Amino acid sequence: MFRADKSRLIREYDHEQVWIEPWGENAFRVRASFSTMTEEDWALLPAPQSESFIEIGEDSATITNGKIKAEISRSGQMTFYNQKGEILLRESELTYQLKYGGRELIAHPGSSDFHLTLRLESDPTEKLYGMGQYQQAFLNLKGCQLELTHRNSQSSVPFVLSNLGYGFLWNNPAIGRANFNLNVTEWNVPSTKQLDYWITAGDTPAEIEEAYASATGKVPMMPDYATGFWQCKLRYRNQEELLEVAREYKKRNLPISVIVVDFFHWTNQGDWKFDPEYWPDPKAMVEELKEMGIELMVSVWPTVQTESENYQEMLEKGYLLRSDRGVRSQFQFLGQSAIFDATNPEARSYLWSKIKKNYYDSGIKIFWLDEAEPELTVYDHDIYRYHIGSSKQVGNIYPSRYSQTFYEGMESEGQTNIINLVRAAWAGSQRYGALVWSGDIASTFEVFRYQVVAGLNMAIAGIPWWTTDIGGFHGGDPDDPSFQELVIRWFQYGVFCPVFRLHGDRKPFNAPIGTSGGGVCGSGGPNEVWSYGDVAYEIMVSHLHMRERLRPYITELMQQAHEKGTPPMRPLLYDFPQDERAWDVADQYMFGPDLLVAPVLHEGARSRAVYLPAGSVWADAYTGVSYQGGISITIDAPLERIPLFLRDGAKLAIV
Repeated sequence: MFRADKSRLIREYDHEQVWIEPWGENAFRVRASFSTMTEEDWALLPAPQSESFIEIGEDSATITNGKIKAEISRSGQMTFYNQKGEILLRESELTYQLKYGGRELIAHPGSSDFHLTLRLESDPTEKLYGMGQYQQAFLNLKGCQLELTHRNSQSSVPFVLSNLGYGFLWNNPAIGRANFNLNVTEWNVPSTKQLDYWITAGDTPAEIEEAYASATGKVPMMPDYATGFWQCKLRYRNQEELLEVAREYKKRNLPISVIVVDFFHWTNQGDWKFDPEYWPDPKAMVEELKEMGIELMVSVWPTVQTESENYQEMLEKGYLLRSDRGVRSQFQFLGQSAIFDATNPEARSYLWSKIKKNYYDSGIKIFWLDEAEPELTVYDHDIYRYHIGSSKQVGNIYPSRYSQTFYEGMESEGQTNIINLVRAAWAGSQRYGALVWSGDIASTFEVFRYQVVAGLNMAIAGIPWWTTDIGGFHGGDPDDPSFQELVIRWFQYGVFCPVFRLHGDRKPFNAPIGTSGGGVCGSGGPNEVWSYGDVAYEIMVSHLHMRERLRPYITELMQQAHEKGTPPMRPLLYDFPQDERAWDVADQYMFGPDLLVAPVLHEGARSRAVYLPAGSVWADAYTGVSYQGGISITIDAPLERIPLFLRDGAKLAIV
């Protein structure tokens, strides 16, 4: 029943195999199956060399790796303990009357696939964080049901951190659900080959996060330009329009680091090149921007329109997502399109060859990987099939492989410090230079509040590079005072995000300027800092310069993210785990170790309550007034100011 294979503990019973093995310090990888165990590592990096201590008895066996111990009983129930002997996590017990236990792999008749359910005992007082980006109000996910799949504005990154002292990665890219109920925690996927998860024990959230980053990879070092201001809108329609905006920023002596060419600058989806009618000399455009100290980012979609010059070749070579039934039309937007198959290594090389020829060789060194979920017209995952399997079984890995396409291509050209903006991520995406943004969200204060929670849970889920469309994406009239207030408050928050980027589809809508290629898509209204009136302009300019003053500090934060996996923005619990109240604060965060940020999240608010964590002294960044931690205060927040507090005498050039 039990045996040791080097450092791996194995239980075999009635065709089921369970493997428990060390996977980094204080961590295990656990796999179980009724068929041959697959060796795919998914989100995990290869296991480093490590030793474990295995004891096999008549009724149970244990394996210990540093601060974590696993026990598996004769009946098959698994329990995980920390170094103090406290239970971290335990499978539900198999009982004769219910006839199900913690692990349930039910075979689909006539196939080697299983419906998988993992049931874990639930502590109703436990607090859980992470899991990626969902458009909802809860930082603590206890009691939440979460869909394990990506959608526009939703990224499933299935790593959860518990206040009980463990981190848990669901290392399975299948479509499914996670339920963090009061009575049971349940992970469920309708189609998979095996159970696969990773668990680590740690004394602090930081220790757990660093172990997770070591297991799944760390971000590259962020390039210096990326810590500045990024200007974007839907959409600059031609080369001269974009250059005029860049020139205006320089004329006004305003800081700007990146400017963006959005979608439909191309001839057809899947051609991956500029439409020469509207973008006649990309190389000259890039050179002029570089002379101004501005990098050009270009939008890339994975959609391949049937009219594309590359469609037939990609179809013949198997580089497109397949449809098992029905017509092969996976996305509909200004044409019928299939999806580039990023799980196919040859397809990744093919796409990079087009990107290199048509963009990279013109000096473009940063890309916007839009539609990265990928977005499908209908999310019927049983229809679609990738190179490596059914979308039901592997679909969640797509955005990671999409980022990998560009990362490996750029790396092959000798580029370092790689960063690309992407609209979805899975566990491990960070190691491919993925900067995730929160998708095409609405322009409202309610949705703004959701982004604060989304960014913090994304940070805990191991994605340190994250941002939003400042002001939201959908709608917003620059002449509307209410929307001006929203943009101001969002802009202030954006200063204290890992990347500071203004984007959105503003009113009024501008009709298409042509009938083919890059002319067929319309555009939104102005979205530059001078587009929102004199009051907003003065406030936004002051915050542009605030970001510039903070860039040396931000560079230090990015170094920590690169070396240790430390998220630049994180919930208060990360830095103050001994303060119980810090685990419940969802509308403030730390931006690095020295700066507490309390964004104003309600229309009309000119003050707000702020909790100052215990164990530190906090100074108002504007007035210098100091407070002992462990208290809540009400602080003035006039329209021109976001509440900020410096920790323990820190000196930052904020005001």
